[in-house]
Amino acid sequence: MTDLPLNDGRSLPAIGFGTYKVPAEDSARLSREAIDTGYRLIDTAAFYANETGVGEVTADRDIFVTTKLWRDAMGYDGALRAFDASAAKLPRIDLFLIHWPMPSEDRYVDTWKALVRLREEGRVASIGVSNFSPDHLDRIVEATGVVPALNQIELHPHFQQRAARAAHERLGIVTQSWSPLGQGTLLTDPAIEAIAQEVGATPAQVILAWHLQAGLAVIPKASSRARIEENLAAQSVTLTAEQVAKIDAMDREDGRLGPNPDTL
Repeated sequence: MTDLPLNDGRSLPAIGFGTYKVPAEDSARLSREAIDTGYRLIDTAAFYANETGVGEVTADRDIFVTTKLWRDAMGYDGALRAFDASAAKLPRIDLFLIHWPMPSEDRYVDTWKALVRLREEGRVASIGVSNFSPDHLDRIVEATGVVPALNQIELHPHFQQRAARAAHERLGIVTQSWSPLGQGTLLTDPAIEAIAQEVGATPAQVILAWHLQAGLAVIPKASSRARIEENLAAQSVTLTAEQVAKIDAMDREDGRLGPNPDTL
């Protein structure tokens, strides 16, 4: 499994198991199946309400665990309390993220300062953000001198986030794609299906391979053992330059599926 270097000297697996919308009662079982299949990264969040299940199966394993503080925990003190709450459920936290910048509240700089403190105190090894725009990133870096290790953003063939990726490259930030399969909307796209037939893979594997070949990290969610295994096997799929170009051409101005972080 490929690892991506982080700007803090650590690294993280390029593909991980996402747990968004995984019910609390299923989170331990599915996380265990993902680990048994070969995943070495589990992504959760306070908002997902499944940290306890993830914690049950990662406590005594060498698994990279990411979690995030929710919008109601913005601000310096709120972020510290949010970390404590997550740490009570997750014996291991490798990467702690701000889930949304919430620019309308204008507290993401103070929130970032709290994460910097957590890292300085050795309570968490790596810190980062999620759904931050280039302007948000520049502001927190200017305020603290600390660059996030990673920015987790919506990214898929219909919404390729080229400006954000360029900013990440400039700053040395790993880009991690959420909804890498476009919430399933891309699985029946004729162009994706044609490439899948050409390479002998599934449409999901083709899309995930496109992410991985671009140097992006991915955290696809799956609700069955078969889909968990299918997604992980995308690492063995290789696309030609022509096939990559066809997927690159699928970017759309109206491709965003989730909220716009600039308007929250």
